[in-house]
Amino acid sequence: MDRLKDKVIIVTGGSNGMGASHAKLFVEEGAKVVITDINENDGRNLADKLGENAIFIKHDVTQTADWEHVIKETKHTFNQIDGLVNNAGITGENINLEKLTDEEYHKVIAINQFSVYKGMQSVIPSLKANGKGSIVNISSTSGIIGTPKALLYTASKFAVRGMTKSAALELAEDNIRVNSVHPGGIKTKIKLFEGVADNTPLGRVADAGEVSYLVLYLLSDESSFTTGAEHVIDGGLTAE
Repeated sequence: MDRLKDKVIIVTGGSNGMGASHAKLFVEEGAKVVITDINENDGRNLADKLGENAIFIKHDVTQTADWEHVIKETKHTFNQIDGLVNNAGITGENINLEKLTDEEYHKVIAINQFSVYKGMQSVIPSLKANGKGSIVNISSTSGIIGTPKALLYTASKFAVRGMTKSAALELAEDNIRVNSVHPGGIKTKIKLFEGVADNTPLGRVADAGEVSYLVLYLLSDESSFTTGAEHVIDGGLTAE
């Protein structure tokens, strides 16, 4: 308990799935959590369940004005920002390269990649003011190895991995740590990894909570010497 005591953490895409799992665990560990998502109904319900240490803000992660609003409301409510989890993401239509459209390309890149850039950029002033901070960017095993018929998702997740390393080097002098997390098959609504358990050395997919504990570690002071690293949690999938 209290591994994130008094820290204020923003979690994008936090209404459901891994994001909701992260938010729940962080509150249990003493944090004040800002859940953001375009899914307003589920987000508000989750924040209500988590109590006074959680709020929900409707948020389109591709819009600069929305990021400005999130930062303003977070500081108004909780006075500070200590960490960010760039969790929002989509898989795209999961069709082959020949059939991809420009519209689909720009949509996936905007949500999965551009939003990570905007998120990191938006929280930097607050983290610098604190003298330290932690940013966790959720990538995927598709940011480690190629995934067939998922070119856009793979491209965006490889980009997140590289952006994380570059930001970590730039922000190290400000004691701001930046790491990426690369889940494999997780029990959520995302269908990209259906059937992956058959090909995973551990023989199963993960519960979202297993990823949440890794993200918790990276946000906590326990990981104070960890930055610029990719943290794979995939049951051994990419080890083969």
